[in-house]
Amino acid sequence: MKKPSGGEKGRYRKKRKYELGRPPTLTKLGESEERRFVRVRGGNHKIRLKKAVYVNVAIPAEGRSRKVKILDVIETPSNPQYAKSNIITKGTIVRTEIGIVKITSRPGQDGTLNGILVESSTR
Repeated sequence: MKKPSGGEKGRYRKKRKYELGRPPTLTKLGESEERRFVRVRGGNHKIRLKKAVYVNVAIPAEGRSRKVKILDVIETPSNPQYAKSNIITKGTIVRTEIGIVKITSRPGQDGTLNGILVESSTR
């Protein structure tokens, strides 16, 4: 907000404990899966996926899902640098054993990787 003189108004208070955030999880592609349990407000728990190997892929043509291995991170729309570092977030496009998959889950919140098959690789 601005004052009548055009200057910026100062904050009326600092952040409260319940308004503080946490650093991002930055789930990476690894050799073995690794999860962390975090206590959150209200005594609940979130499962953070630190390292991922597999993704649960929904295959629309077959009407079923499969657990497949991730080979490579192709593109991350949220941050182009993430693809170079093999960091997986929601919306990331990865190469798997059965084709190109788009991630639909939030690994830092859910503790799992779910995705939908975008392009099938024919062998």
